[in-house]
Amino acid sequence: MQIRMNSYILLFSILFLAASGCTKQAELKPQALEVAVVYLKPQPVVITTELPGRTAAFLVAEIRPQVNGLIQKRLFVEGSEVKAGQVLYQIDPAQYQAAYDKAKANLPALQLKVDRYKEALTEKAVSQQEFDDADAALRQTQAELETARINLNYAKVVSPINGRIGTSSVTDGDIVTAYQATALATVQQIDPIYVDIPQSTAELLRLRSKLGDESVTHDKNSQNKVKLILDDGSAYPLDGVLQFQDVTVDPTTGSVILRAIFPNPQGILLPGMFVRAIVTEGTNEQAILVPQQGVFRNPRGEAVALIVDAEDKVQQRILTIDRAIGNKWLVSSGLNPGDRVIVEGIQRARPGSLVKIVDSDIGREDDQAAGDVVKSSASTD
Repeated sequence: MQIRMNSYILLFSILFLAASGCTKQAELKPQALEVAVVYLKPQPVVITTELPGRTAAFLVAEIRPQVNGLIQKRLFVEGSEVKAGQVLYQIDPAQYQAAYDKAKANLPALQLKVDRYKEALTEKAVSQQEFDDADAALRQTQAELETARINLNYAKVVSPINGRIGTSSVTDGDIVTAYQATALATVQQIDPIYVDIPQSTAELLRLRSKLGDESVTHDKNSQNKVKLILDDGSAYPLDGVLQFQDVTVDPTTGSVILRAIFPNPQGILLPGMFVRAIVTEGTNEQAILVPQQGVFRNPRGEAVALIVDAEDKVQQRILTIDRAIGNKWLVSSGLNPGDRVIVEGIQRARPGSLVKIVDSDIGREDDQAAGDVVKSSASTD
């Protein structure tokens, strides 16, 4: 009886130790970390560059007198729209009218004298020299009449272009001189209007390299279009067109000038305004976009992302980042379509560790956005 009892106790001890061992083994088995991922899908992205710019008038005319005299009347309202040929100032025309009348009065007598000399010349009644002198006097008077007529017209100072006129530097009764250094007023045509966009040579070279990138498609019509962001952050409603690129680099700034032209029927854009110009580079039809929270920097400063491989283990990828697009990064290398990038739980995940994928709102948002055309902007100051 005692032997049977000892056997039961031994069997029970063995079973207890076996159960304890299994429990410890279960406790020592690593638990899979829970992470959220996004599934990368290529999508078309319109690549744009945002650059600072300044508006400039399409045409500028500084109004200066072409004859000397006294300003009798200013005939415009400052800040108003004027038309080409509209009289802006009236200079006292008295002396120019007198010169014109004098030349006009002398002309018939000189013409009659030349006609008589011409008849007398055939009969040898006058010499050739006398006829030539009379003819020269007639031509001189004709020139004096034309000069007097021109000066008389110049007494009316007109606008050479359509546009908006600024402040007047003179008032009624002021004396002005021909071609004086100080302009009487300035007329500027602002519809259409120019936008001058300085672009660094480094950015210019980058854009040229993009033109040769086979992954980016280029539409000549869209590439020539430019959009504007005003100083208050609002978008200008009308698109502009790139007109030309300067061929000279400014040695002080290391930049060249791109000039775009914009319609300005409402006069919203005024000369000298600072704006932001958005220039289209092309469309990347197979762009890889990664949420910014899924990318971090290693001690060497390289962009790094963690992905989940086919065995549900964490793998590290070194990325090449092109630019930011909203809250995402445009990745040019390091990731492939179909990769699962960790965006939540990234702090605990380590390369080689086993993970468990859970649902994420970020992943659903990316699935909904895939296939839509996303507009990107690279800003340079």
